[in-house]
Amino acid sequence: MLAYAVTIFLSAFLLFQVQPIIAKIILPWFGGSSAVWSTCMLFFQSALLLGYLYAHWLHRRLAGRRQAVVHILVLAGSLAVLPILPNPAWRVVASGNPSLRILALLAVTVGLPYFLLASTSPLLQAWYALTHRSGMPYRLFALSNLASMLALLTCPVLVEPNLPSRTQALIWSGAYAGFVVLCGITAWLSSASRSAAGPANVDVPHEAGPAPGRAAQILWVALAACASVLLLAVTTYLTQDVAAIPFLWILPLSAYLLTFILCFDSPRFYQRWVFLPLSAAALAFMAWRITPQRPKMLVLPQTALLALALFVCCMVCHGELVRIRPHARHLTTFYVSVSLGGALGGLFVGLLAPSIFSGYYEFPIGLAAFTALAAAPLWRDSQRLKQTSRRIARGALAAAVAGYLIVLGTILHNMVIPYRVVARNFYGQLRVKDISESPSDPYAYRSLIHGVINHGVQMQREPYRHQPVSYFCPQSGIGRAMAALADPGRRIGILGLGCGTLAAYGRSGDTIRIYEINPLVLRIARGEFSYLRDTKARVEVAMGDGRLVLESEPSQQFDLLVMDAFSGDSVPVHLITREAFRTYFRHLKPGGIVAVNISNAYLNLEPIMERAAAAFGKVALVYDFDPDDDDNLCYACSWALIMDPATLAAHRNLQQDARRLSPKPSFRIWTDDYSNMFGILR
Repeated sequence: MLAYAVTIFLSAFLLFQVQPIIAKIILPWFGGSSAVWSTCMLFFQSALLLGYLYAHWLHRRLAGRRQAVVHILVLAGSLAVLPILPNPAWRVVASGNPSLRILALLAVTVGLPYFLLASTSPLLQAWYALTHRSGMPYRLFALSNLASMLALLTCPVLVEPNLPSRTQALIWSGAYAGFVVLCGITAWLSSASRSAAGPANVDVPHEAGPAPGRAAQILWVALAACASVLLLAVTTYLTQDVAAIPFLWILPLSAYLLTFILCFDSPRFYQRWVFLPLSAAALAFMAWRITPQRPKMLVLPQTALLALALFVCCMVCHGELVRIRPHARHLTTFYVSVSLGGALGGLFVGLLAPSIFSGYYEFPIGLAAFTALAAAPLWRDSQRLKQTSRRIARGALAAAVAGYLIVLGTILHNMVIPYRVVARNFYGQLRVKDISESPSDPYAYRSLIHGVINHGVQMQREPYRHQPVSYFCPQSGIGRAMAALADPGRRIGILGLGCGTLAAYGRSGDTIRIYEINPLVLRIARGEFSYLRDTKARVEVAMGDGRLVLESEPSQQFDLLVMDAFSGDSVPVHLITREAFRTYFRHLKPGGIVAVNISNAYLNLEPIMERAAAAFGKVALVYDFDPDDDDNLCYACSWALIMDPATLAAHRNLQQDARRLSPKPSFRIWTDDYSNMFGILR
């Protein structure tokens, strides 16, 4: 029993620790988008399904000793792909949808080890069920999920703050080699007690009962798929509007795994009379949070409440799964169905939804599916009531479900109807909206919204139509930098196009070079806004990840380089590391300035700016601009300007209303190999 438990525990621990490790390494290679994690989850769930299918085939088709021999040979072969360090040749400079490239990278880098780790739990549980007739193999499944959750929770708390990503990958590779040895020994010892028993489909005990029917298997898949969709929808919501970071990947996934642990360890943890009423509150809260006009919440309460709501919903899905699980003899069939549901959920959210939907419709669709699945057992249970009571109960249940579905339909309607343009791709959802209080409103404007965050505004009437507004007003930090660098023939670089507002600062003889990864942004900026057409400067657009394109170019000799790239309200981490700033400074001419938009509701980016400036002998000034209440043109914003001390001395006016950043004790500079979001949460 100890050998089974230790092997399963180690395999599950490594299985889930590799997910944030590898995803964080490749995140900057594909634009830092939250969709990178969704695509990674699709791969992990698909590899899990393949691992379960392999375990099912091995268990059902081969005799005991042959199972061990085949498995040991495959385990040994997987050592050839170590260490799990992705090849930088997979990085994408050009724009476009990199989903298939991400899947291919993961398959080459971690595919075989992940596949074998995934197969370990169901395979060893099946072996255990054959050699321990009175045992409880499903408790080993709970143990594997406990190990998985511990792996996830230790990553942001212990691993990420203390170890560079490369070191994490190397340590993981060494631990995997140890697992291969342990699993091989366990497989061989287990086969010794099964060598005389033919394939597992021979001599099925009478108490195992008939094989599960098609309806049961469909319900297993549906419950698992619903939980998977909600997991990925909540994760996308958080990473889109806060930051694409491991912590916000891990917390929802940990809540999801905790429900597996509780439900499969003992059925007593799931009580319908507790969790079905709680699920009604969870559904109400999540519907409120996906409403387009929702108010902002502090990051920690919002994250905690969403994780709690997800936990309640997954407890219902997985609790109902446990209620209808089969005899242990059909264990591998059950696990294949559950993993198939998880993979289908990942396929729906990771690949299909960005391609077929213009909005984040998968979240309300997942809520609707959960509502139907949660109502089904109540409908069945009402059969035991007397006829009159049964009619009342079913009528009330049908009315509640219909009312909630109407609410979700209204939310879906409001995601689209008020907008001129609604479009979506790998990098997120973009919407364009016209806002005015009356037909003659002098302050009527058109805005570009990414997720729920305003990414640029253009006033629709003169004299404001050609002015830089919103976060880019002349009184803001970027406005001060533009005014300070007033020499003719300026060369200005911009990472992140938005609707093109900064082009309004362009003058005759200036060159503005814009780096933009999302082709939808360029299409909308040209078609729905006029900044790029109206500017007097010459405009160049380089499509692709701004940092990667800059790394491939000779020095552009910019007077001013602006970093204004956001994904929703999140900042791509790879654009604010030491290596990124080294690239930015290489592209500046002497006396040039790097300007960074650090406006953020959730993250305090000032320590990162200070450390980056100090690493290159420069100074960092922050400008916090808060417009008057009657100012209809400008928004509150914060900008950091980073420059040489000599540049600051030459432009003393830049010191007005500025704060010079000082070091934060014990704060480490962020690098491509190290970042820690806990240190900058507001």
